[in-house]
Amino acid sequence: MSGIRAALIAALADGAVHSGSDIAQRLACSRTAIWKHLNELKAVGLQVDARPGIGYQLAQRLELLDRELILRGLSMQTSAALDCLELHDVIESTSERLRELPSPSTGRFDAVLAEYQLGGRGRRGRQWLSPFGSGLCLSVNHRFENIPDTLSALSLAVGVGVCRVLRDDITTQIGLKWPNDIVAANSKLGGLLIDVQGEADGPISVIIGIGMNFDVSSSMTEQVASTGGLPPIGLRELVREVDPSGPDISRNDLAARLINAMYTVLTEFEQNGFAPFVDEWCSYDWLANRSVVAKNGQRSISGTARGIATDGALLIETNGDLQRLVSGEVSLRPGCEGKI
Repeated sequence: MSGIRAALIAALADGAVHSGSDIAQRLACSRTAIWKHLNELKAVGLQVDARPGIGYQLAQRLELLDRELILRGLSMQTSAALDCLELHDVIESTSERLRELPSPSTGRFDAVLAEYQLGGRGRRGRQWLSPFGSGLCLSVNHRFENIPDTLSALSLAVGVGVCRVLRDDITTQIGLKWPNDIVAANSKLGGLLIDVQGEADGPISVIIGIGMNFDVSSSMTEQVASTGGLPPIGLRELVREVDPSGPDISRNDLAARLINAMYTVLTEFEQNGFAPFVDEWCSYDWLANRSVVAKNGQRSISGTARGIATDGALLIETNGDLQRLVSGEVSLRPGCEGKI
């Protein structure tokens, strides 16, 4: 992103109305240039309201990411293990950026955050939709010297770490949809993506991507609806439903808490595998005892979700038998969305 556009977003981030002349003076450029860059903000999902003769205003106030605030929120253990923390305005992908950096040494890790990703990915190559500054786009990496037997369940352990942060500090309306969706109120709040690089006998490098919604626009809801996925929901909406007069959530504070949680989870997972997380994951299980349809390639299973096995495989009861699903897509049967 150009310096002018980044400065323009910073000038409008407070959500107040700013006149064109005041913005031009602050950014030391012409009003024509301001107008051009305002139009280009649509490309990163920002909506700017233009009021003739008055000025310009963002439709939604932004709390921009702040490196110092995030570092201040890290625990001593996390800070000691962190090699690199990068913040970007616009980037292709936070996970791709980590792939460009040298793999961390044993016991250490890097973290990358971005206000907007041009190529953010969800599962199976789907695009992760998140307008500029409307959520968290975070990736961390980790090097496993010894590969845990239950490596395939890492995304489930990471989901437990995310739920710990959200349930303890923000809202109890959080669940996990196997294998890597974060859900609330029958809607999708966020998602996880795990990339593994290395040889089968180790060591391996793991990159964990976390996408979290803070604010969800009507256009984003429409885009997701066209793909047939769970409707999106934002953290601020959840918090307002619980306590309309409560304090706002800080993106920087949540970013620090999630980085702390990821370091704790990865350290514990390397030492003990998935076993310490199984019971806790089951307490967050959004699919438990619901009628589901699961698909993995040409294979399709219909039945009732019965939790997970100790290795993280989803268990589906069909005609009295338990079927295992180690990967694939799972959805609620039509008509069962609100039933348990």
